Amino acid sequence: MRETEPQTKKGAPDFQLLILTLMLVGFGLVMVFSASSSITVISKNFNYDSLYFTKRQLLWAGLGGLAMLVAMNIHYAKYKKLFVPVFVITIIMLMLVPYIGVVRNGARSWFGVGSLGIQPTELAKITTILYLAALITKKGDHFRNFRKGFLPVMLIVGFIAGLIMLQPDLGSCLILVACCGIIIIAGGANLKHIFASILVLIIGASLVVSVNALFNPDRGSDYRAGRIASFLDPWGDPQGSGYHLLSSLKALGHGGLTGAGFGQSIQKLHYLPYPYNDFIFAVIGEEFGFIGSAAFLLCYLYFIWRGLIVSLRCPDPYGTLVGVGIVGLIAVQAFINIGGVSHTIPITGVTLPFISYGGSSLLIMMASMGILLSISREYNRVQRTEKPKRF
Repeated sequence: MRETEPQTKKGAPDFQLLILTLMLVGFGLVMVFSASSSITVISKNFNYDSLYFTKRQLLWAGLGGLAMLVAMNIHYAKYKKLFVPVFVITIIMLMLVPYIGVVRNGARSWFGVGSLGIQPTELAKITTILYLAALITKKGDHFRNFRKGFLPVMLIVGFIAGLIMLQPDLGSCLILVACCGIIIIAGGANLKHIFASILVLIIGASLVVSVNALFNPDRGSDYRAGRIASFLDPWGDPQGSGYHLLSSLKALGHGGLTGAGFGQSIQKLHYLPYPYNDFIFAVIGEEFGFIGSAAFLLCYLYFIWRGLIVSLRCPDPYGTLVGVGIVGLIAVQAFINIGGVSHTIPITGVTLPFISYGGSSLLIMMASMGILLSISREYNRVQRTEKPKRF
């Protein structure tokens, strides 16, 4: 398949995908206000401002919108070269953050910049997607060869995953590895190589965690063990390790079929931890009930489906792999967040894309959507310029 070169004339971005993105960001702003206002309005730490987190999220949404606008107006093929310096900077940041970063939720994964925070892991997700897509496309049919194609790709994935586990940030590591796995499968890798690499990655991650725990015994080991224990038996320690999960389940249960109503959540009133961040879906479930949560999830699923359609329509393999990687990133992260909140999988402390409070996450997600919209413009350009066939 021939790769598409940048053209002077551009097609229109996919309207449905653009509207769905803006709808999710808008709904996220509303829910951040609902989930945080009752906490910040009575706290001196937040200047008694009910809009403390909302205003910050709105600022990041504005920056994200600008990043999305810029990204969608750059032909996606140019990212093969544009991402390289960013990828190098990201690796340097990942190497530094375990030693000079700020500890939050048991992981040293943030750089503190005044009152704001920058999480290099978020940047690593999209730059790794761009790198893998370019590498797999360049190798072509040789990608199915273990030594020449598959092994170099897996070394990159293992290296980045290892840096993230040094923080340690298990949730982000799982998201990155799963997303890379989706790209590798979409790129046509040999299934035997894939299964073998999964085993190697599990062993490697276990070694990294073990070595990190040996030399840094106080950095989050009890925190992670508590999360696993709370998943297996949250009622075993309802006031300790199981408190977060039980509060989340109480919120979902209180929502019932139709919900308590917007702004009427009880668990967000200093019961549910981080209701505006990790557990924002629990607030959605409590305020809008099963019906509202189902409607939200259906909208989210349609958004993911539309993203896949846009990716598969791309006329060259690089754009397809980038698009599939971005959609996979959003889908996997949403599943891990909602799965943790609903007691489907252990809580890992990742945000719900476009909805949860978090500047780095929102900015990178919206910039990623700009790249996906750029991919959609290429398909629309080809459709517009291609003459209809005569039979």
